[in-house]
Amino acid sequence: MSFVLPALPYDYDALLPYMSRETLEYHHDKHHQAYVTNGNNLLQGSGLEDKSLEDVVRGSFGNNAGLFNNAGQHYNHIHFWQWMKKGGGGKALPGRLQSAIDSDLGGYDKFRADFINAGVTQFGSGWCWVAVRDGRLEISKTPNGENPLVHGAEPILGCDVWEHSYYIDYRNARPKYLEAFVDSLINWDYVEERFQAAMG
Repeated sequence: MSFVLPALPYDYDALLPYMSRETLEYHHDKHHQAYVTNGNNLLQGSGLEDKSLEDVVRGSFGNNAGLFNNAGQHYNHIHFWQWMKKGGGGKALPGRLQSAIDSDLGGYDKFRADFINAGVTQFGSGWCWVAVRDGRLEISKTPNGENPLVHGAEPILGCDVWEHSYYIDYRNARPKYLEAFVDSLINWDYVEERFQAAMG
């Protein structure tokens, strides 16, 4: 399979004032496009050409760094755009997901604090995550393009903490960006969809 840049699921101005048109244009049109272009070039001759994106990510991890970096970031970003929406965020979660956050992560407030802390404390570029492992939610962080897939878990929510995701709008204030993401951008319906798929 070849990698294809998906269109944003909303207008470039839809996430204002929390994420600007300029950030989305650079992040989606330039950075994500580069992962797609480079990933397609590196896919050739890798032996993974006919695999799903998830299998390319898993199969290249630890074996083909160049391909993994681009395939991992392509996977991460496909979902990242879907994990945000206009009027998102807040505490109004679908019932089954709310129950899992209560039982596995100590409730919404603790989830919020721990998720933001994971993103703040990820040194350098990377991501913070909520993932399902063995039927339970967990919060984690990964460097660069890594994601929970390569660590035996299924990501249901992730936030990009590479500087290109927030520097235009927040400069070096990564905590404020993460607070805005959780409070005002998360598309809980998509998180629930991913959660249901992961739980089977």
